[in-house]
Amino acid sequence: MFALQFTEYGPPEVLTVGEAAEPHAGPGEIRIAVKAASVNPADRTIRSGVMKEVFPVEFPYLSGLDASGVVDEVGEGVEDVEIGDAVFGLTRGGAAAEFAVLEAWAAKPGALSWEQAAGVGAVVETATRVFDMLGVTAGKTLLIEGAAGGVGSAAVQLAVALGATVLGTASEANHEFLAVLGAVPTTYGPGLVERVAALAPQGVDLVLDAAGSGSLPDLIKIAGNAHDVVTIADFTAAERGARMTHTADSSGYTKRGFAGLAVAATLAEEGRFTVPVHAVFPLEKAADAHELSATGHVRGKIVLTVRP
Repeated sequence: MFALQFTEYGPPEVLTVGEAAEPHAGPGEIRIAVKAASVNPADRTIRSGVMKEVFPVEFPYLSGLDASGVVDEVGEGVEDVEIGDAVFGLTRGGAAAEFAVLEAWAAKPGALSWEQAAGVGAVVETATRVFDMLGVTAGKTLLIEGAAGGVGSAAVQLAVALGATVLGTASEANHEFLAVLGAVPTTYGPGLVERVAALAPQGVDLVLDAAGSGSLPDLIKIAGNAHDVVTIADFTAAERGARMTHTADSSGYTKRGFAGLAVAATLAEEGRFTVPVHAVFPLEKAADAHELSATGHVRGKIVLTVRP
C-alpha cells in the first residue's frame, strides 16, 4: 500500500509517500480504506524529533493519528461495525495511508464530509480527556486559551453541549467564528486577566490551555487554583502546579477520551458540532500541510485527502 512516511527526523521535507506493508485489524480493532486523514501538532513534533526522548519511533515511521474511511476488515470481538460502514477514528499511527487500523471509532455522521470527519478523532479525544480531568459540567465557567484551533474549537462545542459557559481566546479575526460556536470571545496576550474578569465577573472555574503560548501564569490567576488549569502543550505546567494531559493520574494513566467520538457524532447529526476545515491538501503535498500547521495561524483542522 502507499503511505505517508519518513525515514529520519527533520523538517517537513523528510515526508514522502511510498510503499509500506499493509496493516491488519487485531482483536478489538478495525481496518479502513482511508478517505482522508488530518494533520495534528503531534504529527509535526514526532516528525521533527523534538519528542524522540519520550516518544522514539522506528523508521520508516508512518504518519497520521486520525482518519475517516470505509471499514474493510473487522477484528476479533468487534460487533458494532460491518465491512462497508463509513467511520472515523483514531489510530496508533499510520492514518495517512491507503489503509489504516483504528483503535477507537464512531459512525461517520452524514452531516460531516470525509474531510471534516477525518479531523474529529484526535481533537475530540483530547478535549474529552481534558474535560474528564477538569470535571467540566453544566453550570461551570470554562476558559479556553487558543479556542479557534483544532482542539479549541472542538472543546468549545463539547463544553457548550454540556451546558457550560465558555470563554475563548483568539485573534480578533476569529471572534465572530467563536461566537457562532457558542463561546464568548476575547483576545489573548497582555491584559487577559482583566479582560476575563470583565467578561465573567462571577469568575472562571476551569481553564483549558490549548495554545501552549506561555500564558500559564495568567491562566492560573484567572482560575484561582493551578490544579484547575490543564494544558495540552506547555511543558512548564508541573513546576507551576498545573496539569498536562499526558501526565499519569493516581491510577497510573490519564484516561483516554474515546467516549467523546460517539458524542461528537451524535451532536453533529443534531447540528450542534462541526469541524472547521482550514485547508485541504493532497497526500503528496503533506510537507506543505505541515508547514502551514507550524505557523499556528490555523482555524480548525488541516486535512490530507487520501482517495476520492
